[in-house]
Amino acid sequence: MLQRVQTVYMGIAMLVSAFLPFVFKLWKVGNVDFYFMSNIIYAALFGLSATLSLLSIMTYKNRKQQFVLNRLNMILNLILLGLFVYRSLNLSGETPEVSEKGIGMFLPIISIVMLVLANKAIKKDEDLVKSVDRLR
Repeated sequence: MLQRVQTVYMGIAMLVSAFLPFVFKLWKVGNVDFYFMSNIIYAALFGLSATLSLLSIMTYKNRKQQFVLNRLNMILNLILLGLFVYRSLNLSGETPEVSEKGIGMFLPIISIVMLVLANKAIKKDEDLVKSVDRLR
């Protein structure tokens, strides 16, 4: 049952967590671009998020476990987003070296939205199965 719509949403969340951090910078201080690899915590959290999305895709037979894994992934992305917000508030824009925030800081938000949509689709499938079981 890999052709379900929640698999597409979880696949997009996995791509956002696994590949897009290599493309988009998190922030820039002076002439130096900072990507997620500059901090081991960011790299570990992005990697764990991508792994949880892949694991959730592979557990397509157990919808309840998929739902729980997506919830854990959302919590992980909220932690990552919180770290980015904390870091962006500590970046001083008033220094002689002008700092700017990159679009990579918003990647956890995209991942969270995709996971919420996947959980809605999983809930819809679960309700459909329960309604069919009632008719038997």
